[in-house]
Amino acid sequence: MRVFHSLQLAHSSLFRATDRLLRALESVSSVQHAALMALSVKDGAPIGEIADMLGVGKSNLTGLIDRMEDRGLVRREAFASDARVTLVFIEPEGRAVLRRTRFLLKRLNERFLEPFSDAEQRTIERFLTFVASHAAEIVGGDDSAATVRNGSGR
Repeated sequence: MRVFHSLQLAHSSLFRATDRLLRALESVSSVQHAALMALSVKDGAPIGEIADMLGVGKSNLTGLIDRMEDRGLVRREAFASDARVTLVFIEPEGRAVLRRTRFLLKRLNERFLEPFSDAEQRTIERFLTFVASHAAEIVGGDDSAATVRNGSGR
């Protein structure tokens, strides 16, 4: 089984389709929507922390936040005790986007899991949680490149 390739294809296909849908309905990308969801959990988070939550680079997120700020979805403020740190806050329009898409995302989750039994759904959740939390360990440390080059991997 080619799990890595299958995960990559599933991720790409799912997010491409979701991106098209969110752009059509709300004129936001799936990554912008994810940033809004992250801020709904932790409003006023530093850009670096949001980048970590989304698994994207801080430099990529900065441009994304620029576009979101231009649309009135978020606002930035310098951290009072350290002006080098920028905090991002969700604006009322950003909250409105989340309200309008709440049912959509709930339905997408239901449709995604519909073909699977409850036990299979729990296995899928456990698998995805494990991969997300152990990715660096799974890929390997300093010797992983040498292992792959030498063909001595599993």
